[in-house]
Amino acid sequence: MEKNIAVIWGDCASPEIVRQALRVLDKVAEKYGHTFHYIDTAMGGEAIDKYGDPLPQHELDKCLAADSVLLGAVGGPKWEGMPGDKRPEKGLLRLRAGMGLYSNSRPAKIWPQLAPASPLKPEIVAQGIDFIIVRELTGGVYFGEHRTDTLPSGEKQAVDLMPYSEHEIERIGRIGFETAQKRRKKLCCVDKANVLDTSRLWRAVMHRLQAEYPDVEYSEMFVDNCAMQIVKNPAQFDVIVTENMFGDILSDEASMITGSIGMIPSSSLGEGTRGLYEPIHGSAPDIAGKDVVNPTACILSAAMMLRYSFGMAAEADCIEAAVGKVLDAGLRTADNMSEGCTCLGCAAMGDAILQAMD
Repeated sequence: MEKNIAVIWGDCASPEIVRQALRVLDKVAEKYGHTFHYIDTAMGGEAIDKYGDPLPQHELDKCLAADSVLLGAVGGPKWEGMPGDKRPEKGLLRLRAGMGLYSNSRPAKIWPQLAPASPLKPEIVAQGIDFIIVRELTGGVYFGEHRTDTLPSGEKQAVDLMPYSEHEIERIGRIGFETAQKRRKKLCCVDKANVLDTSRLWRAVMHRLQAEYPDVEYSEMFVDNCAMQIVKNPAQFDVIVTENMFGDILSDEASMITGSIGMIPSSSLGEGTRGLYEPIHGSAPDIAGKDVVNPTACILSAAMMLRYSFGMAAEADCIEAAVGKVLDAGLRTADNMSEGCTCLGCAAMGDAILQAMD
């Protein structure tokens, strides 16, 4: 099979992890007889430096012409003083909107080998951590109107609007229910319906959908309570569906209880099979160029791309099994080190995963 992959190398430490993910994809191509063509694409800080724009149309066009997109992470201190519409993160928002990617799935699953690295008590971890956060990705406050006004008193006032329409809620709600059907058949809708009109609309739409999925156990939870429950009793969750900002915050919290944010991949999809695959962590500017960043989440993101966009389940299984073998051997990167394990750098961890794929 032949596929075109737009590769966004990203900023700071990101090129280090993307390099290892491409090595793994090359190994998959060799092992299974595929051909992957990589199209270098600039976004974020790299695009600002080259073009003065975090995502020029010609770079977005590369993503739209590809079969899928692999991304490291964007942003860093170098670009923090840029105007809001020129910041690296704005390129990511425009990429999601331009590709029509309204659904982001972030698994929170602890690898048994990393249980000691979880900040939670062992008795909580022992109950299991294995849930998915399905986050709406192109609506809400991140895509609403943003403005700063001057009041008659001369004081500044900032306003950020949080719009949601019924069809936006319905399409992500269906993905939540359908994801739950493929897992343990439990879905929790997380909102702030005691305060926000948008959340009350979310509940109204989800209640309508609930009747179509009688095999799924449906519940609702306020976002502040959910944040507490994720650290108190994560085993209660199977699938969480929520709006954009809540999902952004909760998925970062969920990643940390699994032992390391450096282990968590994510997928963003719309109506077709073309998706955006990326680790959920940032660009790690403090360790850029030191060969210590963990490449595993980016490698596992490549595995998700093979599975969900290219239909290559056996190839994805091969990568995930290799990661398991490496962890079984006690090999770690600095972010998830435990006593008695061996600490590897970024490239060496890539080497170990490649070797485990044989």
